[in-house]
Amino acid sequence: MEGRRIVEDMTVIENLRLGAYTRTDNEVEQDIEMVFDYFPRLKERTGLAGYLSGGEQQMLAIGRGLMSEPAMLIMDEPSLGLSPLLVEQMFELVLQINQDGLPILLMEQNAVQTLAIAHRAYIIENGTIAKQGPADALARDPELRKNYLGL
Repeated sequence: MEGRRIVEDMTVIENLRLGAYTRTDNEVEQDIEMVFDYFPRLKERTGLAGYLSGGEQQMLAIGRGLMSEPAMLIMDEPSLGLSPLLVEQMFELVLQINQDGLPILLMEQNAVQTLAIAHRAYIIENGTIAKQGPADALARDPELRKNYLGL
């Protein structure tokens, strides 16, 4: 799937282990279980990653990123191409990962849902920061609601 960079000819487990290839500790298997806790659906999918749905491939891509034990998880449009139900689940998951202690830098066009879970937000228009501040304050800004959120 475009942008997710999963290896379709490898299994889910192999893709997850690929995310930990630079690690030298002995906790890779424990972290695979942590990814399965976040994404129970992936535990059910033991076959090749190329047979996963778009949402499952997105879960795998995020899980693979978590396997590297990042200091910050950077996500670019994680809701792209997902059904509305999966978008909702994706935002809940992003919030949960953040609440579990991992800082997340999220680039997303879905401004309403992003502002609902973000701490701080930057609205970028034509490559320039048009607005910035605490996400809850931006979500209440009448100009932003009208011009960017269509509310």
